[in-house]
Amino acid sequence: MTFDFSAVLVLLTAASGFIWGLEHWLLAPRRRLRAAATGQAAQPVGEPWWAEYSRSFFPVFLIVLLLRSFLVEPFRIPSGSMMPTLLIGDFILVNKYQYGIRLPVLNTLVMENTRPRRGDIVVFRYPEDPSVPFIKRVVGVPGDHIIYRDKSLFVNGELMPQEADGQGGEAVEGGGPLLRQSESLGRIRHGILVDPYRLGPAADTVVPEGHYFVMGDNRDNSRDSRYWGFVPDENLIGRAFFIWMNLSFKNGGVRWNRIGTILE
Repeated sequence: MTFDFSAVLVLLTAASGFIWGLEHWLLAPRRRLRAAATGQAAQPVGEPWWAEYSRSFFPVFLIVLLLRSFLVEPFRIPSGSMMPTLLIGDFILVNKYQYGIRLPVLNTLVMENTRPRRGDIVVFRYPEDPSVPFIKRVVGVPGDHIIYRDKSLFVNGELMPQEADGQGGEAVEGGGPLLRQSESLGRIRHGILVDPYRLGPAADTVVPEGHYFVMGDNRDNSRDSRYWGFVPDENLIGRAFFIWMNLSFKNGGVRWNRIGTILE
């Protein structure tokens, strides 16, 4: 069973708010009336422990729910599909309002904002299992003709230029002869990794309205739109924009040079 933190947070907020409201407007006044009727009005009326905890935690749950649902949400990178841009163990922040405000759990759009642009790093619900969040880079927006073949990306017939970025020929995390390149995708220039000895999947498709074509920067080690198709607009969670921590015990603990990285 998948753990849905948003649903748990909504339930905790609703339960603590209900209990606090029940105590404040109904149970406490009844206790004061009973105390007055028995001549104990001068004595302080005690508050049950469960009411005290609910009163204390309700604003905390509410603030976290609002921040996480409508402003920013943290995620941890579990795989290398977005290397060299994102590494295993990166903790990122995702802008939740850039692509529109959605209700938690229901994911219903309640306020429009901007739409994803080519080059954006987006977090979304995996179309084949919406309970799983994925992170990839948008390479095609509605109406774009996308071709990917021989390690090269074409958008509307235009080759997205690549060149060696001077970082060497090894993957950032080691482990194979992956070539590190720099690719221009519209206004965004970003790093990619390609495996010269591996024939990855090709693509030749037009992005339908309300959908996006996404790919991992680790081009030959990413399960993305080339395998399972497009990301529908309603699956979008937000745009990744900041690395606030990197922690990977496999690679020696904290990587201090990753902290504070702005994502492009």
